[in-house]
Amino acid sequence: MHLADIAQLTPRTVRFDQNRLTIEDIVDIAHGRANAALSDDPAFRAAIQRGADFLDRLLREDGTIYGVTTGYGDSCTVNVPLDLVPDLPHHLYTYHGVGLGEYFTPAQTRAILASRLASLSKGYSGVSVELLLQITRLLDAGLLPLIPSEGSVGASGDLTPLSYLAAVLCGEREVWRDGAQVPAAQALREAGIAPLRLRPKEGLAIMNGTAVMTALACLAYARAEYLTKLSTRITAMASFAMDGNAHHFDEVLFAAKPHGGMQQVAAWLRGDLPTSQWERNGKRLQDRYSIRCAPHVIGVLADAMPMFRTMIENELNSANDNPLIDADNERVLHGGHFYGGHIAFAMDGMKNAVANLADLLDRQMALLVDSRYNHGLPANLSGAKGERAPINHGLKALQISASAWTAEALKATMPASVFSRSTECHNQDKVSMGTIAARDCLRVLDLTEQVVAALLITVRQGVWLRRQVSPELQAHAALAAMQDALAADIKPVEEDRRLEPDLRLMLERIRAQAWDLYA
Repeated sequence: MHLADIAQLTPRTVRFDQNRLTIEDIVDIAHGRANAALSDDPAFRAAIQRGADFLDRLLREDGTIYGVTTGYGDSCTVNVPLDLVPDLPHHLYTYHGVGLGEYFTPAQTRAILASRLASLSKGYSGVSVELLLQITRLLDAGLLPLIPSEGSVGASGDLTPLSYLAAVLCGEREVWRDGAQVPAAQALREAGIAPLRLRPKEGLAIMNGTAVMTALACLAYARAEYLTKLSTRITAMASFAMDGNAHHFDEVLFAAKPHGGMQQVAAWLRGDLPTSQWERNGKRLQDRYSIRCAPHVIGVLADAMPMFRTMIENELNSANDNPLIDADNERVLHGGHFYGGHIAFAMDGMKNAVANLADLLDRQMALLVDSRYNHGLPANLSGAKGERAPINHGLKALQISASAWTAEALKATMPASVFSRSTECHNQDKVSMGTIAARDCLRVLDLTEQVVAALLITVRQGVWLRRQVSPELQAHAALAAMQDALAADIKPVEEDRRLEPDLRLMLERIRAQAWDLYA
């Protein structure tokens, strides 16, 4: 094995301190490409400890601190006797153990732990260094809290799902370990990890934040970024298969409409498609919109991605619990940084733009399989010939399924953020719904990737057939390489066959981001 290959297999280390992290840091931790390590810089650790020490002093002086010497939420008017203060964090995560729905996947859970660690490391949460180290121990040992995905309104942060992290840190509830569910107490004991006894405010610090929605948003961003490029490459292959007009992506034409992301998509298409072969008899002057306007559709997502990145990374690098502890100036700051409005907006916007990719590709597929519009290719792109041709139906059913997945993706684009509910005795009377928006976005990404998988089979078949119908057409190098890569996975459909295995393989390739696209 080459050293370069070994380097790729060796996870890098992401250091958690008060410096800025990126989406890629969280995604790499989620997928095992990076390890999480708490900075051992003495100045950083001292800054964390100052917050915990300041809280201790306030308690000794009988100070009133929300969530430390008071009840939670609307119960902030209830004073907690000092002898009961140590029990309060346990009650917080205990009564929030009400999650339902599917459990977050191991990758999503690693991202959640990393996202919460990032926020607590900013030094405004009044927690101990030991708490931060305990989160890194869970990640190192592969002990991932079993977290139900449903039950958060996104303010006061992700209380219910993060209660499962708090409980596991203390040796309660269950964890994933090597794909199996194990009681947390047993898993910690066998890993040599002592359960925590949470200090005052530490339960609130863990739970009262936007870690779940932010983690999911990081994962969604990485997938959407790849789909921007893959949808462009599919569009190029669809245009080539239909013998389309590459001049639709002319540089001067796109200079007249200065959306940078859209212009980039058009440039990618120009690099993929030969224009010299376009001037031939019988060519359609203007391709239909799903080809001609593809840069305008894909470009909306491409242009929105930098804004989404800024929103997600700002949230990732924020202290987002309540209250914040300003140890240097000895103040307790009560606010609402747990409100996930920016993530909600980013996820609502992203799922809309991604669903439009599904819609675009579904329309391209409808053209490709229809002999009235595909410029001389067989109906349903069937590769069957001779006497067996009448009983073969090619990609007819695949087009139906792609349309179903597209419809479901489009249906899921209703913005979650407009469905705020007043909860918790009208204390949480305006909430973000950011976690629901993020979960919706991931579902739209799932469905869109399924449409993309269908289109990869379709354009592979379409290009294969075009080379038979129009052998004079020659694909540019990048398009030819993509066709060769697809051909290694997908046999031509010459006789009807079950395509589910091909679809599932394509989904694996998509989610592994297996193809290098547009450096």
